[in-house]
Amino acid sequence: MFQGPSAINLDAKGRMSVPARYRDSLIREFDGKLTLTRHPDGCLLLFPRTVWESHREQIAAWPIQARDWKRIFLGNAFDVDMDTAGRILIAPELRNAVAIQRDIMMLGMGSHFEIWDAGRLAENEANAKAAGAPDVLHNFSF
Repeated sequence: MFQGPSAINLDAKGRMSVPARYRDSLIREFDGKLTLTRHPDGCLLLFPRTVWESHREQIAAWPIQARDWKRIFLGNAFDVDMDTAGRILIAPELRNAVAIQRDIMMLGMGSHFEIWDAGRLAENEANAKAAGAPDVLHNFSF
């Protein structure tokens, strides 16, 4: 179960270092094999490859009416392997698609991660707060 934020800087080659708190388990449990793809909210999704493979099968089975969504998720998927320094390369196509420059935020979202341009995430969160909580959260409490 992945959770929590990590502020990361991309290097000049477009690589990001996977935070140490996740690196060991991703290597131990998944052999460092990961998959990146786009999300329509303007971020990237990073999955352990075996987790992605089950999603990929579900997405591939979507009907033709969902072909545009298939393109977003499947057509933009890149398999990546962590290198010996615990880094992954974010392909230029993906960086450009979600306007990632240098400062990124990696959010643990349970079974996967979201990777955001840091400024875009802050803007997204401000917009969400301004819009107010959705109805589904009205009965939620800690």
